[in-house]
Amino acid sequence: MAKQGENNIKLGLFVLAGLFVLIFSFYLIGKNHSLFGSNFRIRVRFSNLNGLTEGSNVLFSGIQAGTVNTINMINDTTIEVTLLIDDKVGSFIHRNAIAAIGTEGLMGNKIVNIVPAKTPGAAITEGDLLAAQKIVNTDEMLQTLSKTNNNIALISEAIKGTVLKINGSALMDLLNDQRIGSSLRSSLKHIDKAAGNAMQITAGLDELVAGIKKGKGTAGALLSDTAVARNLQAAMFKIRKASDNADQLTAHLNNLVQTLDRQLNRGNGSLQVLLRDSVFARDLKTTMDNLQKGTSGFNQNMEALKHNFLFRGYFKNKEKEKH
Repeated sequence: MAKQGENNIKLGLFVLAGLFVLIFSFYLIGKNHSLFGSNFRIRVRFSNLNGLTEGSNVLFSGIQAGTVNTINMINDTTIEVTLLIDDKVGSFIHRNAIAAIGTEGLMGNKIVNIVPAKTPGAAITEGDLLAAQKIVNTDEMLQTLSKTNNNIALISEAIKGTVLKINGSALMDLLNDQRIGSSLRSSLKHIDKAAGNAMQITAGLDELVAGIKKGKGTAGALLSDTAVARNLQAAMFKIRKASDNADQLTAHLNNLVQTLDRQLNRGNGSLQVLLRDSVFARDLKTTMDNLQKGTSGFNQNMEALKHNFLFRGYFKNKEKEKH
């Protein structure tokens, strides 16, 4: 009986030891501890863990890389997290990688995401400190969303009031009037036509200016040809000189008219006799008539001499010399 009791005690101790080992193994598996592989520790410091706990998963580029080993408070704003990283994955992590706290799925457990840097760096070793990425707290996000919703509600009320005012104003009547559309279309056609005419005018002006620059046309010759410019300047000088001469001639004529007027008014001088003496005028007229008659007779005598046989040859030779 004593021996059977001793065996029962040994059996009980063995069962308890096996149960303890089994529970411990389950604990290690639950904490994702590597039971048979090698690993090393690295550190990350956060200002807020947002619910991260020991035993949480650590992912590197979406791959399971290890677990959260310990969490220690450094001060009131800094929390140091020690990560247990598998050697197989740790060889790919560099010192310039960035660690951030994330979530498995939409509302899952908190995890640590290690994001590789875009630039190359040295491989990480035992005890290295990774840089942490600041994350936005869920409460802060909800507060921001609440403020945004309140602002959207205020904006919606303001827009609603504005729309109601516009709906009851004369502007809506104007917009609803179908005649406005046809009038606007007609106005747009006129504007388009005016724009086309303006473009044609502009093109014509461009061609005119280009021709003037090249010396084409009268304006181009005046602006570009120096000889024409000099001739025009000389012509203007002559016109100005002729104008001065005309002014002088006008002054002389005025003086002459004034002199004649004074002589006529005073009644002296030969001009007064010629213009006002009627006897002298009749004698002058008689003399002019006599001269005209004498000239007519002289012409008749000359015609008679042309037909005279003595002078006929002379006048014929003169006619030939003329031709």
